[in-house]
Amino acid sequence: MGEVVVRGYAGDDRDAVRRICWETGYMGDPVAWQWADRESFADLFTGWYTDHEPGSARVAELDGRVVGYLLGCRDSRRVRSPGATVARHLVARGLLVRPGTAPVLWRSLGDVARGAVRGEGLPAAFVDDRWPAHLHIDLLPEARSQGVGEALVAGWLNDLAVDDVAGCHLETWAENDGAIAFFRHMGFAPRGRPTPMPGLRSPEGHRHHSQLMVRSLRDGPAPPGGAPPGRRARPPTESDDPGP
Repeated sequence: MGEVVVRGYAGDDRDAVRRICWETGYMGDPVAWQWADRESFADLFTGWYTDHEPGSARVAELDGRVVGYLLGCRDSRRVRSPGATVARHLVARGLLVRPGTAPVLWRSLGDVARGAVRGEGLPAAFVDDRWPAHLHIDLLPEARSQGVGEALVAGWLNDLAVDDVAGCHLETWAENDGAIAFFRHMGFAPRGRPTPMPGLRSPEGHRHHSQLMVRSLRDGPAPPGGAPPGRRARPPTESDDPGP
């Protein structure tokens, strides 16, 4: 196996990014058992970033093949509402009647309705000028534990710091202990309590939750070292498998 190289995103990487998103969409594992329509899932989590802010994206390449990515946004207020993307695919791809997507979507509607009865509002996008940027990262198994996740995140945080962006946030699965530990290692701290994610369940039927994490860039040490675009990732450690 060759060495992993981190580089800037190019338009030809779009299909690979979408495939990786779907293949790692359930806490680093394939999400097909819960959401079987690849195009809508990938569009929901990667489409805006690759199509509207490609300059903030990086990919990890192994032997000429993209095996991981980081998608970023410098100002989270610019991002299109995921609800609009879901609504478009509900009509265009018939997601509410497809066997591979209908259960999770109808379950989502039920969760939202029960939350409304309890006086809970819909999950809202996080916007705070202290942490205006955000990121989304996924790695295939062969790219994990090689310093790739650290190189991707550190490069993104360094870019933000150079441009005097105040901070960055992310959301990850609260049940994914590996992801929480990795992002803590990268200087992020949990903020607030985990919030239920509508529709999403474990294979055993337990409800999943989202954990918000934040990292300030103006009042703390530089992020852990990582490789800038075009450089090789460092030797492996056990701390850099985000598995989001």
